[in-house]
Amino acid sequence: MRILISTLVLGLSLSTALAADIAVPPGPDAQERLAEALINAQSGDTVWLGIGRYELTDGLSLDVDDVSIRGIGPDTSILSFDGQKGSGEGLLVTSDRVTLAGFAVENSKGDGIKSKGSDTITFRDIRVEWTGGPKAENGAYGLYPVSSKNVLIENSLVRGASDAGIYVGQSENIVVRNNVAEYNVAGIEIENSFKADVHGNTARHNTGGILIFDLPNLPQQGGHDIRVFDNDLVDNDTENFAPKGNTVAMVPKGMGVMVMANRNVHVFNNRFANNGTTHVLIAAYPNDYKDDKYMFVPRGVYVHGNDYGEGGNDPSGEVGKIITDISGTPVPDIVWDGVTRIPEWFTWVSAENRVYVEEAEVTGFINLKMISQMLLPWKTSPDRNISNYAGSLPEPVAVKLPQDGAS
Repeated sequence: MRILISTLVLGLSLSTALAADIAVPPGPDAQERLAEALINAQSGDTVWLGIGRYELTDGLSLDVDDVSIRGIGPDTSILSFDGQKGSGEGLLVTSDRVTLAGFAVENSKGDGIKSKGSDTITFRDIRVEWTGGPKAENGAYGLYPVSSKNVLIENSLVRGASDAGIYVGQSENIVVRNNVAEYNVAGIEIENSFKADVHGNTARHNTGGILIFDLPNLPQQGGHDIRVFDNDLVDNDTENFAPKGNTVAMVPKGMGVMVMANRNVHVFNNRFANNGTTHVLIAAYPNDYKDDKYMFVPRGVYVHGNDYGEGGNDPSGEVGKIITDISGTPVPDIVWDGVTRIPEWFTWVSAENRVYVEEAEVTGFINLKMISQMLLPWKTSPDRNISNYAGSLPEPVAVKLPQDGAS
């Protein structure tokens, strides 16, 4: 089915309108027309959103390969879910080679935009926002690709997510670049994923800026090869508003980057300032679990070449108290809990699994030397000689893009 809309109504230029396959303007029956357009889309189609607000009462879904959804801009083409009756996501994508660009999703009852099982998906110039500010009732995730491959998220803005603004979980080949994440619990989170580059982003006024996590009891485990670089992680000062019981509810207000139970993670050339608990925390998974395949400690973490401003002056929550009981205040720029696996308590860990810190001498660092929150009687420290680094440096990630070649 093809829907022809005049260029004046849609707000598109003549050349753009001629190129559009399916054009759906806002209006009183936008829910039905937009849902029908996505259902009837065919491979190679572009569904165009016009200027204005689409007042929607139910979530939308796309399950056709090789389709794009494009708007005029994230402040111009707005999918509003203020009247959403269900609790699902605003938009769910379950197909491959999809581009989403140039529109906004506001106030979805669940996640903003979720892709599940997608191979080659791009989120570009998207805004996802809960306009009432940080609240536990907001949806958990803003941009939420899970179990996906070749994921690109760029030039987007997410505000108000009660878990993570940008969350990529159990996925592979990921680039998250040049985005702004603010007033979320976690600004950006990479969880149980393989091969990710997170760079050029601004994470501010979140509870925590960027989280690199690996969790038990999930189908994909052993997250590895993550690079976090050239980001601005500043003023992360929002109280944690995650619903009780969520994993991110443990994150203290004022966290810059947190690496938990992941392998071969490199944090470099970032700019940190005014994160009240600490700029960088490297930690083991702290909770009990029943999963024989899970490895609970971080391995092969390398922190280097970052710029550290003021921070650690207002540590928060249970984690902040645990740190300050040992470190005092202000908390050093980099904190490592020092936890290793049981066979390694009495020996030094293998070279490829060590924590490495190579920063200016004025950079503050502390090893909490903890096992189950108990102080160890001996001292270990990170290897500050990068020439001893025995891990494999992650290669830059190149993702396949729909119709665009490689990134």
